[in-house]
Amino acid sequence: MRLPYAPQVDTPLILAPMAGVSEAPFRQVCRRFGADVLMTEFLAAEAIRRGIRRTIEGAEFEELERPIGVQIYGADPDGMARAAAIVTEAYQPDFIDINFGCPVKKVVQRNGGSGCLRDLDLVERIIRAVVGATHLPVTVKTRSGWNEECRRPVEIALRMQDAGARAFTLHARTRTQMFSGKANWDEIARVVEALDIPVIGNGDVQTPADVIRMKQHTGCAGVMIGRGSFGNPWLFRDARAALSGLARPPAPEAPERFLVALEHAALALRLQGDSRQTVIEFRKHFGWYSKGLPQAASLRERLFQVETMAAAEAIFREYLEHRSVVEV
Repeated sequence: MRLPYAPQVDTPLILAPMAGVSEAPFRQVCRRFGADVLMTEFLAAEAIRRGIRRTIEGAEFEELERPIGVQIYGADPDGMARAAAIVTEAYQPDFIDINFGCPVKKVVQRNGGSGCLRDLDLVERIIRAVVGATHLPVTVKTRSGWNEECRRPVEIALRMQDAGARAFTLHARTRTQMFSGKANWDEIARVVEALDIPVIGNGDVQTPADVIRMKQHTGCAGVMIGRGSFGNPWLFRDARAALSGLARPPAPEAPERFLVALEHAALALRLQGDSRQTVIEFRKHFGWYSKGLPQAASLRERLFQVETMAAAEAIFREYLEHRSVVEV
């Protein structure tokens, strides 16, 4: 079953919407390495309606990022509908996704994200309102329930489908699990069997082998990759090779990792502004790109203190020079 926004791709690989990570620079790097569908960070409907600059900027994207969805969240159906109409008119993404899965306390406290799962009637009203406010496909991303007592992924999925969702992404954990324990892929498989719309599997996808197992275990129409892509956009390339039955490309060594990290940093400066704040917010990416390298802890310690991208480049150069001396 094909997704409405990626009809030509068999088992599309989708970059998950992640606050502070799924920004335009990272999205573009992941697209370069094979992400078939991109999504923005989740954006507060209330902030969109009020025209809060930082939130509005989060909905911006460049044409090379298509197909792309803008994800919104909120607990007021009318407000969500208005936000969807604004996004549709101003940005014209390929689809609008509703976040019913975010477990973060400050979001849930306002009944947003996975907080809505405590009131499935409200969930239906939100979806119907958003569907009525846009001509774009409306999709949803959610969890298996609020907690173990309310863990009813098939019921949740059917109600969201009936309300008008065109595709359904399940992160097979409850809200109270946050990111602990293991995602229950059996639940994704049951939802795939129950629904008439495409289902995207999400949760614990860290390697190309995980992508293959997710597809085989659940029969999902697509696989969403989140935290496994941190500092590792090559995961999309390698997963596509695995899905195509091809040999896995060689793993990137330090020089390639650093080169891509600096290219990513240059994108951040261009798209987010050449400022100290951009550099500070980018430090986490430098840390992720160096994960698994020899002496990674000391390397990250230095990178987390850089004030300019040039300083990071100098640290990378010094690291490579030192390693080449040690290896000789």
